[in-house]
Amino acid sequence: MSVTATAPSKSAVKPVRMFVGGEFVDSKSTRRGPVYNPSIGEQIAECPFCTAAEVDAAVKNAHAAFPAWRDTPVVERARVMFRLVTLLEKNAESIARLISLEHGKTHEESVGSVRRGIEMVEYACSIPTLTMGDTMHNIAVDVDCETYFHPLGVCVGITPFNFPFMVPLWMAPIAITCGNTFVLKPSEKVPLSAMRLAELFAEAGLPPGVFNVVHGDKEAVDALLTHPHVQAVSFVGSTPIAKYIYETSIKHGKRCQANGGAKNHILVLPDADMDKAVGALQASAFGCSGQRCMAGSLAVAIGSAGDPLVEKLSATAAKLKVGRTDIGSDAQMGPVVTKQHLDSLLTNIDKGVKEGAKLARDGRGVKVPDAPNGFYLGPTVFDHVAPQMHVSQAELFGPVLSVTRAASLDEAIELTNKSPYGNGAVIYTRDGHAAREFKHRAGAGMIGVNVGVPAPMAMFPFTGVKGSFFGDLHIQGKEGIMFYTQQRMILSRWHPDSHAGEFVTTRG
Repeated sequence: MSVTATAPSKSAVKPVRMFVGGEFVDSKSTRRGPVYNPSIGEQIAECPFCTAAEVDAAVKNAHAAFPAWRDTPVVERARVMFRLVTLLEKNAESIARLISLEHGKTHEESVGSVRRGIEMVEYACSIPTLTMGDTMHNIAVDVDCETYFHPLGVCVGITPFNFPFMVPLWMAPIAITCGNTFVLKPSEKVPLSAMRLAELFAEAGLPPGVFNVVHGDKEAVDALLTHPHVQAVSFVGSTPIAKYIYETSIKHGKRCQANGGAKNHILVLPDADMDKAVGALQASAFGCSGQRCMAGSLAVAIGSAGDPLVEKLSATAAKLKVGRTDIGSDAQMGPVVTKQHLDSLLTNIDKGVKEGAKLARDGRGVKVPDAPNGFYLGPTVFDHVAPQMHVSQAELFGPVLSVTRAASLDEAIELTNKSPYGNGAVIYTRDGHAAREFKHRAGAGMIGVNVGVPAPMAMFPFTGVKGSFFGDLHIQGKEGIMFYTQQRMILSRWHPDSHAGEFVTTRG
């Protein structure tokens, strides 16, 4: 099977297949959902909503493959990832085009997401040293102590639509190199990238059953969360679903790391380099059409920073070119993922206006002449947003930036800490003391100082808090490795006279 980045005609639309036991197989489910090219608003595939029986078959395949993969030497597991890195580098451009086709990211954004995914695979290549245990000789008389990292078994990844290739790579490479087998359930809105990943895993030499892909909605998810062979669940998505995933997983005796939504605050002080702050804020708020959990969707203008910030933001937002991303173009921002999501964003903008927020830049009604049916919303900026307004509180997940005003740094930090979310928070300033205060007092898991998107690289954990994360061990970094392994401790005592042979051991 080969996944292509060329949109088929409606008559050629076919169901996406599953990947189970090393084979691409058809789902027998009669329930299916459309997969769109959001740039033009046309359906390009059908995603099957797999039945509980089909999910059970995938998990059982992964369970059957686990003993042999667990016993595969760790250096051999790592070599699969070395080969995968080579394949990802070779195919990065075509993978990026596929992401742009089904999601709507610009080509530059898609390439960037592939690069970040590759970084995670590169990190997994170091697993022989990352999973070394500790030892201590003679911790007590004739007693030695050692620790080992053991794999868990079948692990599950449930991933969102906004990064269809990168987020699975946050999970699967580490889980697999730690000795586990894996079942991926990608978003039903963007399943094509996941199938391409399955192809590349197979091409890299991963044994059948170690990596599997199923599709679907709540039925498939619940079948995974309650399956007795599943040991651990990783999730990225909205906060209500993250909470459900976590509670259901824990109830059924599984480990769970569930990453939820966000309302990331970006504080701008009057002394900030306003051009750099505006550039970073624009990239953070409107990059990927605002469809990412690290988007800076709420700017807090402190003191006299408000008017110049909003003026520059509105002017630069108006210059952003919105257009098709499924073909070669100079578009700086693409569509949102579905018509339903676009309608939700429009409803929320209307709500913001009714609540009294000032619409400094209205992105509604943006026209893309060669794609009149695409799912487009231009960059939108609200000003004078009160903390109690819906657009200030809710994660809209689109190119909508709200600006609120604060009289002081203390007031701005208090606003940040009152948010029910806790993914990222950023400050733009030249004042070292203000930056230090913010670093130590802001109630978010990932802090940025003059950095628009404080997302960590592979070797550091993605440390959301509050309503942005449910669980104990985060995705990525050493915490990710600990999540996918069980550390065991062994105490050994051998008395001098306990040997079975004829040789006598003497001290000295």
